[in-house]
Amino acid sequence: MIMPNLPAFLAWGLITSLFIAVGWLPNGILGGFGNADDPGSWQGAATQLALADDGTTFQQYVGMVGPMVTYLLPILIANAGGRIVYKERGGVVASIVAVGMITGSTVPMFLGAMIVGPLSAWVLKKVDSIWAGKIKPGFEMLVDMFTAGILGAAMAVGAFFGFAPIITGVSDALGNVVSWMADNHLLPLMAVVVEPAKVLFLNNAIGNGVLVPLGAQEVVEQGKSLLFLVESNPGPGLGILMAYTFFGIGAARSSAPGAAVVQFIGGIHEVYFPFVLMKPTLIIAAILGGATGIATNVVFGSGLRGPAAPGSIIAVYAATPRDSFVGVTLSVVLAFVVTFLVAAVILRASRKRDLAAGGGDLAAAIAQTEANKGKSSTALDAMAARQGGVVPAEAGATADGAPVAPVRSIVFACDAGMGSSAMGASILRDKLKKAGRGDITVVNKAVANLEDDVDLVITQRELTDRARRHAPSARHVSVDNFLSSPVYDDVVREARAEAESETAERSTS
Repeated sequence: MIMPNLPAFLAWGLITSLFIAVGWLPNGILGGFGNADDPGSWQGAATQLALADDGTTFQQYVGMVGPMVTYLLPILIANAGGRIVYKERGGVVASIVAVGMITGSTVPMFLGAMIVGPLSAWVLKKVDSIWAGKIKPGFEMLVDMFTAGILGAAMAVGAFFGFAPIITGVSDALGNVVSWMADNHLLPLMAVVVEPAKVLFLNNAIGNGVLVPLGAQEVVEQGKSLLFLVESNPGPGLGILMAYTFFGIGAARSSAPGAAVVQFIGGIHEVYFPFVLMKPTLIIAAILGGATGIATNVVFGSGLRGPAAPGSIIAVYAATPRDSFVGVTLSVVLAFVVTFLVAAVILRASRKRDLAAGGGDLAAAIAQTEANKGKSSTALDAMAARQGGVVPAEAGATADGAPVAPVRSIVFACDAGMGSSAMGASILRDKLKKAGRGDITVVNKAVANLEDDVDLVITQRELTDRARRHAPSARHVSVDNFLSSPVYDDVVREARAEAESETAERSTS
């Protein structure tokens, strides 16, 4: 629900950073703080009644910041959740219900949208199944339209009076907890919950469901919030990956540098989760690093004006106000240093034992990570993926001896078109360059964006059938996970053999 809508989160963060009263380019119309009653003010923008400090009322510009965080982002989240459950019909009904919930509350409904979106779509799906196949021909559209409309309206009213007050109460309670922790200088303890939750793929629920709404309220009141940097600080993940780079062994050590680039610059934090799962004591390093980052922002009074989505250092700086650069920078640097030092001690202390045991099982840790994310394959699927290859070593033939077309373009496809598929594309691209086949294009895309103009498509097994429908002419290969697969070596062997064959043909002619 969150990943497809990250551009909207980023747009809101940029608009907030630029146009609010304490932004880089303060603008009363766009930022929503200008007085529309002032002489010469622009009359073409939406306004709302506001209360001045002296008790008088005036027409204040609505701006873009408030409507985006209040309406646009929750509706997009709910729509994405509805589409996952019941495609377009589910998305439409989820959006309707989300509006009922939003208008019935006084706080941003991110958490509520993540709940009512898929839930309302599931209800519609169950209702549709009651008379599926029982409607007379010619009346299907009429029944479908009225079913979705009536059910959406009913659930919207129910969300307004029933669901919105519950989520508002939960949000107020969480806000009170954060305020109490701030008053008692306990905010760094949030890392004890957040860092383990990230590794278990609860980061979106905590970050976008809890911290982002609370942070958005603080932005309205204070112009910035450190809550945006609690879950998205790239320092702890970078510290763990760099510790593996210098003190790890085997596949983990060789994979860590590339993962560090993707995590820190690309903002895909999930690439470091398997490294923690492989040695769970490293969660201590992540917690201490995360707590250090939070404490640094508390000391410097620094924060962000919007969520850093994805958690890239570039996105972090894009949402940093002018008076917070020192604090935000130190929060990332110190979080990295503390995590790196603690992780290095843990890895060094267990190095001999790990070497005796043959090193950690990174592939198993990756599989566990995908299980936490909800994208894993079964054990039989994993065995099949490991046993099957793309092509044999001999170029120009498939496993059954049939000729195949040369591979010039490869696409890694997943649901969102980012995350682990981006890492897989990076790994294979690097392997091909080292093999002298940097001319082969390797990219990552969402399955829905695939086109039938690619030679080879690599997907996780549960997505292969969908990928075939979008690119029927391509060769399709299923893998157990994107970060570690023997399939990549098969691709490299084919590409190298193909290049050697072409060279031999040219020399012969």
